[in-house]
Amino acid sequence: MIKKELTLSKINKYLTDNKISISEIQKFLKKNKFNLIKQNRNKDEIKSFGIFFRTFISSLIIIFVFYISPSIHEFQKQRKLFSEDFENNSKNNLKKVLEKQEPKLDDKTNKQYLFDDILAFDDLPNDTVRLSAATIVELFKSTNYDLKDVRKNKLVKPVSLTLLPNEIKKIENVKIRKNLFIQIILPLIIKENQNIRLDRKKLFNILNKSKNSRAQKKWIESKFKQYGVVNKDLLTLKMRMDEIPVSLAIAQAAKETGWGTSRFALEGNALFGQWTWSGEGLKPIDAEDDTTHKVMKFKVLQASVKAYQRNLNTHSSYKSFRSARAELRDSGKELDSMLLTEHLDKYAETGKEYVKTLQKIIRQNNLTDFDDAKLLPASIDLKSLI
Repeated sequence: MIKKELTLSKINKYLTDNKISISEIQKFLKKNKFNLIKQNRNKDEIKSFGIFFRTFISSLIIIFVFYISPSIHEFQKQRKLFSEDFENNSKNNLKKVLEKQEPKLDDKTNKQYLFDDILAFDDLPNDTVRLSAATIVELFKSTNYDLKDVRKNKLVKPVSLTLLPNEIKKIENVKIRKNLFIQIILPLIIKENQNIRLDRKKLFNILNKSKNSRAQKKWIESKFKQYGVVNKDLLTLKMRMDEIPVSLAIAQAAKETGWGTSRFALEGNALFGQWTWSGEGLKPIDAEDDTTHKVMKFKVLQASVKAYQRNLNTHSSYKSFRSARAELRDSGKELDSMLLTEHLDKYAETGKEYVKTLQKIIRQNNLTDFDDAKLLPASIDLKSLI
């Protein structure tokens, strides 16, 4: 900022150049309710000019203060938003991300918030109906829900099923079985991505405002808990609150369930083979007696998809995945599932072989065709089947 000095000679020159008379200045000061002291004509001119000069400078200072005070007020409010309510450690945490050192969760206090919205699915009525494979196929036909059409038009019918059909494991035609599995889980995956996209947009809108309401601050607080951001850092929240490529999610679900035929998928709605050491779950049949882990069990398929996305977006094992995804965002590129799979070697014990398997599933089944697909609005004819 350039510093400008105000001298007496400059003021005189300005008044002379602009032909501003003393009477005009007096009118201006009176109009703005400044008290003027009347001077006798026989007083010293220098003293008179000194009083005028002090009055003129005082008026300029007062006008300036009133002019910038709203800006100062807003700046203080904004500073309070990021200093008292949310600690803005963006630079520090960016360094931590690059060094692969994200803040960790407190095991008991914070982890419970990660699955609050997922556990809410347990409160659904117990009258969930498991439709047969034949019924589901007819439902898809009656609503014109076809994968060829989706690949072409990028629009998905919002048919939301809660359970896989038991008969899916009896479908001998591999192509038909794969298509049915994709048709069932595709709307669920896109729906969760859509929810994240809306939350992400809301976050950016809040951060771009100079003034936020109490409700908006409360919303961000809830998202800090939901995404396990223990230090209330906005950059970390931004990196975690992001989508999982549809093709990647389908590939992992296919791998973990054998395209929907596994016991965990059919008995526990577990599409992604997530482990748990507490709570309800299914113990692998071939597990050793001293094994304590179980595969997480869900009431409906949607809960499994939400838990999977929350897992990738919060667990410390996938911080490099989130970092790579953030780099794609920052460079204005689309989320590349083939690239991002490289960072999921810790998802399974087979490591790099698991990554190769995912990439093979994506390529052979042209799953990237679904990455830019959108979910059509729900209607009476296409309401969720619960």
